[in-house]
Amino acid sequence: MSAPAPSPLAIVDAEPLPRQDEVLTDAALAFVAELHRRFTPRRDELLARRAERRAEIARTSTLDFLPDTAQIREGDWKVAPAPAALNDRRVEITGPTDRKMTINALNSGAKVWLADFEDASAPTWENVVLGQRNLIDAYTRRIDFTDPASGKTYALKPAEELATVVMRPRGWHLDERHLRFGDRPVPGALVDFGLYFFHNAKRLIELGKGPYFYLPKTESHLEARLWNEIFVFAQDYVGIPQGTVRATVLIETITAAYEMEEILYELRDHAAGLNAGRWDYLFSIVKNFRDGGEKFVLPDRNAVTMTAPFMRAYTELLVRTCHKRGAHAIGGMAAFIPSRRDAEVNKVAFEKVKADKDREAADGFDGSWVAHPDLVPIAMASFDAVLGEKPNQKERLREDVSVAPGDLIAIDSLDARPTYQGLVSAVQVGIRYIEAWLRGLGAVAIFNLMEDAATAEISRSQIWQWINAGVVFENGQEATPELARRIAAEELAAIRAEVGEEAFAAGKWQQAHDLLLTVSLDEDYADFLTLPAYEQLRG
Repeated sequence: MSAPAPSPLAIVDAEPLPRQDEVLTDAALAFVAELHRRFTPRRDELLARRAERRAEIARTSTLDFLPDTAQIREGDWKVAPAPAALNDRRVEITGPTDRKMTINALNSGAKVWLADFEDASAPTWENVVLGQRNLIDAYTRRIDFTDPASGKTYALKPAEELATVVMRPRGWHLDERHLRFGDRPVPGALVDFGLYFFHNAKRLIELGKGPYFYLPKTESHLEARLWNEIFVFAQDYVGIPQGTVRATVLIETITAAYEMEEILYELRDHAAGLNAGRWDYLFSIVKNFRDGGEKFVLPDRNAVTMTAPFMRAYTELLVRTCHKRGAHAIGGMAAFIPSRRDAEVNKVAFEKVKADKDREAADGFDGSWVAHPDLVPIAMASFDAVLGEKPNQKERLREDVSVAPGDLIAIDSLDARPTYQGLVSAVQVGIRYIEAWLRGLGAVAIFNLMEDAATAEISRSQIWQWINAGVVFENGQEATPELARRIAAEELAAIRAEVGEEAFAAGKWQQAHDLLLTVSLDEDYADFLTLPAYEQLRG
């Protein structure tokens, strides 16, 4: 493809960063500008369509498989075969693209690293640009790291021992305020994808490892179609063969769960698989059915395990759909962070992780996620026991699975209720996570779990839902704004005592407290916590 006509000059509104010129080259910015010119208008239309669909769900309190696409679900088709580097995905580690994590994730022993510019990365300009730089350095083996606190050094293992990278750009709803063409900011998804693809596509082909992507927050097959159009254009633009890109779509919204086959179909020449993303999925259920009455009220987040009937329906349908179409089915996150001080905590948690991964492997999943390198061997053993020498189990078609539309939203099939401690935990985790996010940290260890933005979304959503549903807890107290404010004030005081006056003053605790209460108590439910939070994010 010939080079496009010159695009409007890029406006980078941020303080210069070390070696940013290696990432923000004129040629790379011209590519991002062209993506923006061609595809942002359609992005805008699809965001408006999300709002229309949400209004329809508010009116009907139901969802169904799409009648207009029945021929796709009934058709005989398959996605493109998996490339060698993505054929065995039995363990995938997730994490942001800071320099230390980049080395540790690539070295972790996992088959895949989800290099995350989305929920595990607070979108400061530094994280956006230096994350791109770190990946370029990793692929050219120019990366090392010395921990300033411990003096420990980190370096890459031999190439054949490194994980395959699957990069996750931001969701469609987030703009990148630091990069504009004309008077409009560029969607964060196009910034992340565009810079990464432009710099690394040919290099990854030479390495036999890509370029591969995870697509987050997808709500419909039409959004998958937009990504497919972007892939087609991008491959032509840089001169690589069509079908080189592979994308795995996170089924982490309730609406996407009703369109899994259609999503794979839209991406079929570029599709690698689907992933079951637990916390965002629950957040999406609350967001979409928040007007639906008591039967849609979720209990405490930790009570909603993957064995809950409506979650089983979702995961089993995902496995069946993927294998029917020749795609990988990737399971959910093991978020536990091992403790260096408490062996008993580790023993209990490792047993839970093993049980979770054993179940996924037995159900037919081809792989699963972990958040910490110490969990890689546990997840690996679960999948090794089922797969042996096979790279996946796509031959298991799971034709025994039959899921009716109502099964996916049968929230009241779960025998659990919201608890007072659940409200306390939602406030605690929400404040602690948002405070770290406002300081530029997207993946945060809280109470021995690796939390990301999806955690904060489900926390504030449950507070909002329980208050608006007038939930009465087991201790007789009703969920009210006043109760949430009291618990939040107590937590803020506890944090001040825990971290000390100096660290409290240096942090963003009051700001995080205020923001959590704003998005939890406002009558108008914000579509994404990260939208108002981004307005307060510095850098």
